[in-house]
Amino acid sequence: MVRENQTIAVEDLAVKSMMKNHKLAQAIADASWSELVRQLEYKCQWYGRTLVKIDRWFPSSKRCGHCGHIVDKLPLDVREWDCPECGTHHDRDINAANNILAAGLAVIVCGANIRPDGHKSKGQLRKTSLASRRGKKQKPKS
Repeated sequence: MVRENQTIAVEDLAVKSMMKNHKLAQAIADASWSELVRQLEYKCQWYGRTLVKIDRWFPSSKRCGHCGHIVDKLPLDVREWDCPECGTHHDRDINAANNILAAGLAVIVCGANIRPDGHKSKGQLRKTSLASRRGKKQKPKS
């Protein structure tokens, strides 16, 4: 995988927190997600490739890969869904993979973090509010 790709994008998951769910712990342990990411980091450094970790709060599954609309709720048992804005039919995992790749490429091109609006970070890529586009002053932070 590392030899064939210049850039690899992965989601930075909270594996330790996920292991607390007793119903999923065995499957998560079997997948060895932490070890896979560790090996990818090592191999990417070895071969001079780029590994981009997308923030765990990025809505990769809930964002429409076609129009960018984010659905409010998408339970884990829903594996396919239709975008209410554009009507595009999505397989949850394929849509998430495409969104993670797009976010990873945006990080490389723009040099910014990918985080949703509720999690502020310097250099964050997010939609600007209508008020900030009109040039209205914001209240100072306390």
